[in-house]
Amino acid sequence: MSDSASPLAFARRGSHPHLENKRHYKYYDLVMACFVTVLLCSNMIGPGKSCALELPFNVPLIGSLIVFGAGNLFFPISYIFGDILTEVYGYARARKVIWAGFAAMLFYVLMSQVVIHMPGNPNEDYSRRLQPALEMVFGNGWRIVTFSILAFWVGDFANSYVLARMKVFTRGRYLWTRTISSTLVGQAVDSLVFYPLALANLAPLAQVLGITNPSFLKALDGWSAETVVQTVLFNWGFKVAVEVVFTPVTYGVVNWLKRIEHEDYFDRQTDFNPFTLKD
Repeated sequence: MSDSASPLAFARRGSHPHLENKRHYKYYDLVMACFVTVLLCSNMIGPGKSCALELPFNVPLIGSLIVFGAGNLFFPISYIFGDILTEVYGYARARKVIWAGFAAMLFYVLMSQVVIHMPGNPNEDYSRRLQPALEMVFGNGWRIVTFSILAFWVGDFANSYVLARMKVFTRGRYLWTRTISSTLVGQAVDSLVFYPLALANLAPLAQVLGITNPSFLKALDGWSAETVVQTVLFNWGFKVAVEVVFTPVTYGVVNWLKRIEHEDYFDRQTDFNPFTLKD
């Protein structure tokens, strides 16, 4: 079906340079809340834990031992919400949601650090026993916090950009090509930023560069290169596989939202600058 012949053609926007979309949508805020919820939950406890599963067969380039970060069990769902947002409401609206997620993660970091460092009640035994657990679970070091937020920000914008561009190129057809291709790019960027920079053992590299501060070198300690490579490969493949498996669900939600919202946004003349919040 051609672009102009689509039943939703009357609702499509983006045909004028930097046209702002001032419409109010019924479910946009709800999708945003779902996105931020998944994002926060998957980043609160999972990133620092490396899991391993022994398979009865070998996976090419990985082997039989599957190593992955625990946070990625649910994190791919946020990309599905990101795809839905861009496909239905357009890149500019998805950009606002990405920034909302970014702000939520910053607040989570601030709140967790304040709670951890507030003096506990010395007369409460439970508080004394709980403190080490709080520090272990929510007291992630500066590397994990910094690069987790950076990886999310870069990866999600890459995902949204690819999907928006491909939608115009495909004239709104073949949704599965857009969701899978954008996930391939976005999740690759996310994993390549986060795992090597946040969790790899960078202390030897720092020493080669002449850095000798013991505290700084300790902060740069981390996973072996082999673990990082295995984790990146598996997590990238796993995230893309989740996108593929959930493609029928994505189709259903996208088509339902387009029908209910009377919207099918095309980013033909969108300003793709990530540092603006214009609709």
